[in-house]
Amino acid sequence: MRKAELLMAIAMACLSVYFMWKSAELPIGWIPDEGPGGGAWPFWLSVIMLGCCGVTIYRWFRKTGPIASSGQVYMEPKVIVDVGLVAASLVVTVAAFYIIGVYGALPLFMIFYLKIIGNHSWRLTALVSVLVPVATFMFFEVALKITLPKGYTEPAFYPIYRLLL
Repeated sequence: MRKAELLMAIAMACLSVYFMWKSAELPIGWIPDEGPGGGAWPFWLSVIMLGCCGVTIYRWFRKTGPIASSGQVYMEPKVIVDVGLVAASLVVTVAAFYIIGVYGALPLFMIFYLKIIGNHSWRLTALVSVLVPVATFMFFEVALKITLPKGYTEPAFYPIYRLLL
């Protein structure tokens, strides 16, 4: 566990520095008569995240805290297989976005994740597999006016657009 904590703290620290660098391309300070610049929130949040990583690394070297002083195995082999299965299914889902669209890929992922991996009931699986894409559509397409990829299913959405938009 100690190695995993250190590696994660270093990776997150590197990510923090990258986020700070990218967000500094926009103003990060206060703009008179406007408020905070466009990069202020991500920059200062990344500074806080970098500080937390520094504390974690410091505690790792001092071996203070339950994780920093633990000698336990981070992940059992079965857990690694489960995490790999979920990661692979997410990659397939994202790849399917451009073929069958977000609203076709999301229900398939939810069915796989809830029924196959989670062994949940068909009732819960069906409910979530229908509600998640509908809520996603309403949030992105209707409320935010952000079009998500629909792939070959796009013509099926024309009547819905005429009705809602």
